[in-house]
Amino acid sequence: MLPPRSGRAFDRGRPVDSVSEGGPSAAAVEIKAVDPTHPDAQRCVRSYFAELDRRSDSGFDPATGISAEPHELRPPAGRMLVVYRGSEPIGCGAVKHRQDAPSEIKRMWVAETARGLGIGRRLLAELEACAARSGTLTVRLETNRALTEAIAMYRSAGYVEVAPFNDEPFAHHWFEKTLSPRAQ
Repeated sequence: MLPPRSGRAFDRGRPVDSVSEGGPSAAAVEIKAVDPTHPDAQRCVRSYFAELDRRSDSGFDPATGISAEPHELRPPAGRMLVVYRGSEPIGCGAVKHRQDAPSEIKRMWVAETARGLGIGRRLLAELEACAARSGTLTVRLETNRALTEAIAMYRSAGYVEVAPFNDEPFAHHWFEKTLSPRAQ
C-alpha cells in the first residue's frame, strides 16, 4: 500500500503540478493533471480501451459509447489525470462535469503491472476531489461486469449501485456516491 497522502493534485480549487507518493519501491508515483490530448493520456486511454476489448465478452467499441471527448475533459468542463511511476504513465482517469447534474468519472484505468498498490483508490479520490471542487455533491460512473476489481473498489470506496442513468451500451453496473465536504 502507498503511504498516507503527501498532498493533493489541487489545493483549494487551484491546480498544482502533481501529487508525489512514495511507493513500495524507490520509484515515486505522481498524479498529474494533463490535457486529454497529451501523448501520455492518449497512450493510457488506448491501453484502457484495449483491455476493455480483451476482457469483455462482447468486445468494446469506444465510438458506440457515451462521449468523453477532449473538450469535455478540459477545465472548466472536466479534468484529465495521468498517474506516473517515474516517467512511465501507468494510469489515467477523468471527471466530466455536467450542468445541474452529478459529475461523471470516466476512463479510469491502472496498468495491470501497477494494480494492488492502492493507485486506483488514490486516483479515484483525486477525481472525486476535482468533482467536489466543481460544486457537485454527487459523482456517478458506470462499468462493465468483466471489471470485477473495479467494481469491488468502487463498492469499498462508498459507491452504491443505482438504476441506469444513461444508455451506455457497454455498462452493466451504474454507481453513485455522495461526496463529503472534506473530499475537496
